[in-house]
Amino acid sequence: MKVVVFGASGMVGHGVLRACLLDDEVTEVVTVGRGPLGVAHPKLREVAHADFTDLSPIAGELAGADACFYCLGVSTAGHTAEVYERVSHDFPLAAARLLAPGNPELTFTYVSGAGTDSTEQGRVAWARVKGRTENALLAMDMRAYMFRPGWIRPMHGAVSRTRTYRIIYRLTSWLYPLVHRLAPDQVTTTELLGRSMLGVVRLQGRGPHILSAADINRLGAPDAS
Repeated sequence: MKVVVFGASGMVGHGVLRACLLDDEVTEVVTVGRGPLGVAHPKLREVAHADFTDLSPIAGELAGADACFYCLGVSTAGHTAEVYERVSHDFPLAAARLLAPGNPELTFTYVSGAGTDSTEQGRVAWARVKGRTENALLAMDMRAYMFRPGWIRPMHGAVSRTRTYRIIYRLTSWLYPLVHRLAPDQVTTTELLGRSMLGVVRLQGRGPHILSAADINRLGAPDAS
């Protein structure tokens, strides 16, 4: 299985990349990013690219992919609405439009978020943008899955690239066991996210196509079939 990973340097992408490198069914992992990851592995091939709205120069590197795990994202904090929309909407659609044509069996996962607005009519701007992206991806001729995690616990060295999030994770990490015990369906980990993305590939187009933290945890469990 050949997989393409966008955003492998981020917290979620770190978990996904680790899961892919550990999975025996994955034979090739191609990451797309602006800089090196600092990871060496026989399966891994890094592709450097700057313009995520135009991926045509690297189309040959991505050809033949069985799955694309799109984990690239940006926080609303410190970014204009235009930047947030370009990263959260334009970039993933550019990837899907390159990979999906002629490949209806492609599995494409997009990391959205709990609270995403599928109606695109709500008052929260980020939720509308994510909802519009989800709807566009789900309408394409491919096996699209939208991931809506809640609280994500970073594991195995995964670190958020957003400074604010790093501070929040550091200050609240002690709360995770309590929240997990009281509301297990609202939390997940980077490890479970990574394994669940591989899990949806094995669904071969079956649902659900919008996954909550509970769905992610179920698919990512070590004994999940």
